[in-house]
Amino acid sequence: MTTTYYIGADVHSNSTELAIEKRNKIIARYSVPTTIPAIANVLDSLQGKKHLAFEEGPMAGWLYRNLHRRVDKVIIADPRRNKLIASDGDKDDKIDSAKLASLLRGDYLRSVYHSDDDQRAELKHWVALYHDRVRDAVRNINKIRARCRMYGLTIPRAAVRYRSHRSQWLAKLNNLELSKQLKLLWIGYDATAKQSRMAKQQLIQLSKKYDIIRSWKQLPGIGLVRSTTLFVYLDTPWRFKKKSKLWKYCGVGLQRTTSGTDKKGRPKPARLKLPWAVNRTLKNAILGAAISAINQKSNVFRDYYERMVRDGIITSNARHAVARKLLTVMWGMWKTNGQFNEDLLCVELNKTTASALSR
Repeated sequence: MTTTYYIGADVHSNSTELAIEKRNKIIARYSVPTTIPAIANVLDSLQGKKHLAFEEGPMAGWLYRNLHRRVDKVIIADPRRNKLIASDGDKDDKIDSAKLASLLRGDYLRSVYHSDDDQRAELKHWVALYHDRVRDAVRNINKIRARCRMYGLTIPRAAVRYRSHRSQWLAKLNNLELSKQLKLLWIGYDATAKQSRMAKQQLIQLSKKYDIIRSWKQLPGIGLVRSTTLFVYLDTPWRFKKKSKLWKYCGVGLQRTTSGTDKKGRPKPARLKLPWAVNRTLKNAILGAAISAINQKSNVFRDYYERMVRDGIITSNARHAVARKLLTVMWGMWKTNGQFNEDLLCVELNKTTASALSR
C-alpha cells in the first residue's frame, strides 16, 4: 500500500515551517529557508504520495509554479476559510503548519486557483502593476484637486493632465505658496502617469500572442486593458462549470440568502443579493465594460439595456444584467475559440427579454 504524506507549509519571507503528517500523526517538522531548493530537498526526501498545502499569499504563485511537479497534489488554501487556524487554540508557525497538514488530510481546505504558465504569470504581474500605477495616478490627481479646493479654486481638467495647459494656469495663479505645493504634487503625478504608459506598452507587447484577446476587443466596451485583465485573472474558461459561478466570481452574479423565520414560524422569503467575496479587479473590468457598451452608439448590449429599463427594471440591475451577458459571450468565445456573432446574440437577447416579460 502506497504511503501518503500530508505536508503543511507555513510560508514567510525568510523561513518556512513544514509539518509532515503520516497516518494521522506528525512524524517530522522542518524549518528551512524560503527557497525552492530548500523546500524541494524536504519534498524529495519523502518516498510515496505527497500532498502539499500552503496558504494564499504574495509568494503562493511562485511556490506553486516551482513545486507542483514535485508532489502529487498542491492546495493553495484560502485563508478566509481556514477558521480552524485563525480561531482554534494557540497560533504560531509550528501549530499552523501542523493544522494545515491535518486540514489537508481531511480535505477541508478550499483551494485558490493559480496558473502554472510562467508567461501568463508574468503578463498578470504587468496587468496588476499597470492597475496599481493607474490608481496612484488617480490618487495624485485627487490630491491636486483637493489642494486647490483648500484655497477656493477649481482647477481645469486640462491643467491637471497636460503640462502646456498647466504652465498657463500657474502663470495666472496669484498664490505663490499654492503654486509651490502644486508643482511638488505634479512631480508625483507625472511619474505615475509615465509609469502607467510604460506598463501599458508591456501589455501591448505581451498580449499579442493570445488570439482570444484580439477577438474580445471586437466587443463593445472591451478594449486592450479590459480584455487582457479578464484573460490573465481568469486564465482558463474551464475553471467554471457553470456561468453562474463565473458571474459570482466576477462580482456580477446574484446569490440567494435566507435566514430565520417570521412571527408565525414560517421561513422568511429568500433574498437575492450581490456577493461580497469577489475578485474586485475583475468586477471593475466587466462592469466598466458594460457601462462603456451602454454609453456607446447603438449596439446589441445598449439595446438590451434600454429594453430592460423600458420594461421597468432599475438601472443598476440592468447594468449588472448587461455585464453578465457580456461576460457570458466572452466565456463562450473563449471555450469555442470563436468570433463575436452579433446577429446570433440579438436573437438570443430577444428570446431572453420575451421570456422575462411572460413571467
